Amino acid sequence: MSDTPTFKTDPLNLLTDLIGRARKAGAEAADAVLIDATSVSVSHRLGNPEDLERSDEADLGLRVFIGKQQASVSSTDFSARAMDELVERAVAMAKAMPDDKYCGLADANLLAKEFPDLDLADDAEPTPDAMYQAAATCEAAALAVDGVTNSEEAGAGWGRHRIALATSTGFAGSYSSTSHSLYAAVLAGEGTGMERDYEYTSAHFAADLDDAATVGREAGERAVRRLKPKKLPTKAMPVLFDPRVSRSLLGHFLGAITGPSVARGTSFLKDRMGEAVFADGIEIVDDPHRKRGMRSKPFDGEGVANGRTVLIDDGRLTTWLLDSASARQLGLTTTGHASRGTGGPPSPGSTNVWLQPGALSPDDLMADIKEGFYVTEMMGMGVNGVTGDYSRGAAGFRIENGKLAHPVSEMTVAGNLKDMFRQLTPASDLKLRYGVDAPTLRIEGMTVAGQ
Repeated sequence: MSDTPTFKTDPLNLLTDLIGRARKAGAEAADAVLIDATSVSVSHRLGNPEDLERSDEADLGLRVFIGKQQASVSSTDFSARAMDELVERAVAMAKAMPDDKYCGLADANLLAKEFPDLDLADDAEPTPDAMYQAAATCEAAALAVDGVTNSEEAGAGWGRHRIALATSTGFAGSYSSTSHSLYAAVLAGEGTGMERDYEYTSAHFAADLDDAATVGREAGERAVRRLKPKKLPTKAMPVLFDPRVSRSLLGHFLGAITGPSVARGTSFLKDRMGEAVFADGIEIVDDPHRKRGMRSKPFDGEGVANGRTVLIDDGRLTTWLLDSASARQLGLTTTGHASRGTGGPPSPGSTNVWLQPGALSPDDLMADIKEGFYVTEMMGMGVNGVTGDYSRGAAGFRIENGKLAHPVSEMTVAGNLKDMFRQLTPASDLKLRYGVDAPTLRIEGMTVAGQ
């Protein structure tokens, strides 16, 4: 294999060559994926640079099919001998596997033929010195906030990520993306009364990051605001979820509409297709083609053409998240939501998801609340995906007469996601920051447990 293309200079030809060798070795169909990633991170604490880490990784995955038998293997060794062994091992494993009647490549007529330019890759790679300087500025701004007494650390990160995919049905595509990030985590107060908080910013392009001093100052102010927390009485009351935590509710929703959960009957939404599962007017969008979106991609993990999907339209559930295998299991067609690593078959997953904002500001949304709970942090994972039962630890602020009052900690908020979704009202403060985003959300009648 001395004439084999290299993963650095010609990844698609490398994958096509590998698939051809698998076919010659007995595979009836195959696909191959290559993930090539470089990352750099620095940390800074109390005015001094600390860690500097760099990682360069390349991972190759091969999936082969013999009838309804499939096997996936991966390797980080790109030598001629390792590539031959990869093919041999994959074919031998497939022959030993039981039949899976839902496995197989995506239908050829669904494959992407045009790849939109999503503007995901920043040409500039920051120097370690520049990253240290950004982290130092961020930490200094946090430590300058009155009441901040110590720094956990500040840091900056950069990465470049390339994915290449090819199939024996003729698909071949690749795309690259970069990421920049900056964060600070600090402590406020003294002794047993200390509180911790953080802030961070991330983007594909350095120019889209929040200002370093602003990030640090926000981390410090958040920590100070948490000092001297109290508890709330145990009772039912309105709960507002800050955007830092409201997005977790979308995560529970997305988990409930993935094809495997629905097919196994383990989703609390498994029988709700076409029905109203959110309040009237609620719209939730998944868009893999959003320019500079944190989860944007021009095709899915099987090479299928993807595009904007309205998951919830006026409160009604419109679709599942499907890859080819889960679609076949449900008697449907893939929705172009396959995600892919190198060590196994694809599985469905979302891309850029957001809940559309409402008309009221967060202040207006809480203006009529005599007593409530504004949640800024959540702990634990007490969520039952089968029933929708929800119970999580929480911290934040008491709402009193329509205003935020004293900080609150060591609380639990509980309900059922089916009821919570129907009682949900969004504020107007949506910002697309994470890949899964929601504005401040108000939910009526949740059980809050503290004292």
